Amino acid sequence: LAQDGPAAFRDRYELLYRHRAVCPNAIWQADHTLLDVMVLDATGDAVRPWLTIIMDDYSRAIAGYTLFSGAPTALQSALALRQAIWRKQNATWPVCGIPDVLYVDHGSDCTSTHLDQVAADLRFQLVYSSVGRPQGRGKVERLFGTLNTECLADLPGYLSQGKLVTPPRLSLPELDATIGDYFLDIYNNRLHRETGMSPTQAWLGQGWLPRMPESLEALGLLLVMVAQSRIVRRDGVHFQGLRYIDPTLAAYVGEPVTIRYDPRDIAEIRVFHRNRFFCRAINPEHAGRTVTLKDIQTARVRHRRSLRTAINERIARVADFLP
Repeated sequence: LAQDGPAAFRDRYELLYRHRAVCPNAIWQADHTLLDVMVLDATGDAVRPWLTIIMDDYSRAIAGYTLFSGAPTALQSALALRQAIWRKQNATWPVCGIPDVLYVDHGSDCTSTHLDQVAADLRFQLVYSSVGRPQGRGKVERLFGTLNTECLADLPGYLSQGKLVTPPRLSLPELDATIGDYFLDIYNNRLHRETGMSPTQAWLGQGWLPRMPESLEALGLLLVMVAQSRIVRRDGVHFQGLRYIDPTLAAYVGEPVTIRYDPRDIAEIRVFHRNRFFCRAINPEHAGRTVTLKDIQTARVRHRRSLRTAINERIARVADFLP
């Protein structure tokens, strides 16, 4: 403690409290790592990919993962979380459901407003690990080491102490398939020495029903599409320097709305009024379809006619009570 400081003393001598969730889906751990392997991107350049893993704390089962190039973002975390929550097409991968707690680090992707919105909408709690204390994510950190020695070490492009052992030959999708096979065929079905059963068996238990979202579309809307508040103007909805239009907006000019958009494709946004979806608005310069003047005129006339009908009905009702 005197010579190396409190951090060195803590990592070597301080007592640890080892915690395990009381049941499946009570706590999920999420973390990222820069893999010790190089792959070839679409242009043929060698890149070092990132891996995001979501693990069930109780069973140690892999609930979801995503492999990507570039630094971790909120979108990559959302894609991994969407895979983790929804039912898988592979019958041998039963892990799904909404966790009670999601345990994450302090990266900018995990502390984003987007993830806070997702946690509120899906009703789970976000818990952040202590800054500079990876011991709190020990189960995932241990899995990263196991993956490195058992799966990546024999692949072309493997990095040993930062140096290439063999030239890279795999593409990102090929590496993704290899890691997926390892998780499903080996890791999730292998006996875990601490739990005494395989992660899949521990997650299934005696049979139970996980908490699920209404639909995959609703889940994708929350996770992948970011929410923003806007006011409908006379020429449409303005966002990111672009203008989005749809004839349905004619009835909502001046009204506050919520838009949701996919950061990977901003040609279209989904518009909600009082939390109810009512249209998809497009940016004509980037979308495949166009909104014509006739469409706008028809929508204006329809909206004005509906307003006039409502006004006339109210006038008639008031007139019935007048002398």
